[in-house]
Amino acid sequence: MPDSTLSARRVRWGIGLLLGGVLVWIAFFDSHSLWQRYRWHQELEATTAENADLRSEIERLRSQLDRPLSDSVVERIAREEYGMKQPGETIYRVEPSE
Repeated sequence: MPDSTLSARRVRWGIGLLLGGVLVWIAFFDSHSLWQRYRWHQELEATTAENADLRSEIERLRSQLDRPLSDSVVERIAREEYGMKQPGETIYRVEPSE
């Protein structure tokens, strides 16, 4: 009887080690492991938050586009960005010295 008890004990230990190895494999080493799923979940949350921030920024910029520009703003942009001038004006550019 001691031999059967010893072999049954070995079988249980073998099955336990096999199951433990499978669990460790699933938890850490598989391509869809629990660790990989956790990292994907964290990445999804970060991407979702970034997406929400970008959507709010888009809405802010759209509201800016919907507002008409005043004449003074249009004139300033025309002068500074495009070098335009009023008829009869002389423009002098001052370059910063180094």
